[in-house]
Amino acid sequence: MHIRRSTPADLPAMEEIYAAARAYMAEQGNPTQWGTANPRREWLEQDMAEGVSYVCVEDGQVVATFMFTTAGEPTYSSIEDGAWPDDGPYGVVHRIATGGARKGAGAFCLNWCLERCGNLRIDTHRDNRPMRALLAKLGFAYCGIIYVEDGTPRLAYYRKG
Repeated sequence: MHIRRSTPADLPAMEEIYAAARAYMAEQGNPTQWGTANPRREWLEQDMAEGVSYVCVEDGQVVATFMFTTAGEPTYSSIEDGAWPDDGPYGVVHRIATGGARKGAGAFCLNWCLERCGNLRIDTHRDNRPMRALLAKLGFAYCGIIYVEDGTPRLAYYRKG
């Protein structure tokens, strides 16, 4: 597997991965985190325009996709029922998804991000048990609760590289 910045030509594969992820999330008891339409195509296009959209490719096929930046995350400035371990620079991952065809793709993507920034923050919905299990397996520590732009809570995690 390797990771590269996504291009407009990747959009159909990315949208298929997100559709599969939404279906899987709903099956696992998490139907509301992304609902039936998120992440929206315009978000993906904006991520591409900003150079923060990535795909994980194996044998010429896109097997995972995510947004990664080291520019910070405004919603992480306030955290409840806990704290971030430090105030130093960090990377952020959003919208990470795999199509389920390649085991280990999510871990590969998160480790790739961690190698590029040293400290990684990520958040997920309380009902996203598969993501929470992956974060625990990879050594991420639960730090508290943040609120995303629409005001809904997310569990916040951190890992130092």
